[in-house]
Amino acid sequence: MIIRTQTCARVGLIGNPSDGFFGKTIAASIGNFSARVTLWESPSLQIVPHPTHDPSQFPSLDALAETAIQNGYYGGMRLIFAACKRFAQYCRENDIPLPRRNFTVTYDTDIPRQVGLAGSSAIVTATVKALMQFYGVAEDALPRHIQPNLVLDVEMQELAIAAGLQDRVVQVYGGCVHMDFARDLMESRGYGEYTPLDVGLLPPTYVAWDSHPSDSGRIHSDVRSRFLRGDPEVVAAMREFACLTDEALKALKARDYGRLGDLMDANFDLRRRIYGDEVIGERNLRMVQAARKQGFPAKFPGSGGAIVGLIPEGRDIADLEEQCAKAGFKLAKIAWERSQASL
Repeated sequence: MIIRTQTCARVGLIGNPSDGFFGKTIAASIGNFSARVTLWESPSLQIVPHPTHDPSQFPSLDALAETAIQNGYYGGMRLIFAACKRFAQYCRENDIPLPRRNFTVTYDTDIPRQVGLAGSSAIVTATVKALMQFYGVAEDALPRHIQPNLVLDVEMQELAIAAGLQDRVVQVYGGCVHMDFARDLMESRGYGEYTPLDVGLLPPTYVAWDSHPSDSGRIHSDVRSRFLRGDPEVVAAMREFACLTDEALKALKARDYGRLGDLMDANFDLRRRIYGDEVIGERNLRMVQAARKQGFPAKFPGSGGAIVGLIPEGRDIADLEEQCAKAGFKLAKIAWERSQASL
């Protein structure tokens, strides 16, 4: 039996820049990009390196440097390796018996790397889905609301990747999800309140990303440590992010997309104020400014390296596409993923 699973990229539409602040956010999966994992039974357990994302040979030093720029220093093998280890550990700790079976696993991904579109978590999530199917672990043993925590542990505990639950929640649930990470929920049970939303409420939306990205995990700065110290400015900003999410939910349900676009702009402006231009980055600012100059709302969908925004009624993204291309940015109209993808 061959198992194939797929997890899409995601965009944060509104809310906290990360979910480690006991706030609220709305995010959605996008069908434009995905990570795919294929797994089948074999005599020994083998993780197959991807020919593009896990190279060990290069035609030249320049080729090595370009690979590092585009894909970072590490490919997907370490993500799958860590996902398998953490999955086995979870099953042991929760008395979930696993059949004594080995497998071979391969992966592929077309999610732009290092631009805050949740490419790493997509690989991990697809791997966990595949392992659950292969070993017959049902959702009553590994509940859907716990799966994002497992994925997050793979990245944070095993690989020291700066991350939060937001991406993993929407990639496990699929579609569009409103997430409330209220302190009392997180501290009492370890997960938030996750409410799927009708994807049909989402307006035409674009995503643009940098062709020469930086590692999105480095963009978190010291804001979280300031928050934990009780910095009044940061604490107030996080409350404001949550309020923006509440207002955005109302705007979505009312299909008031003009209001939603204004809220997305306000979300980025607040982030810029708290993080500062040095952390935001010159090229990220150029992306936002290019979009707004053409009359398109713009904010980060994640930690940086990409922007997301609504396509105003009566507008075509061709004008924005031309401006992005001139600045070295890529652009796509979002195709919303309507449900959890599993092939």
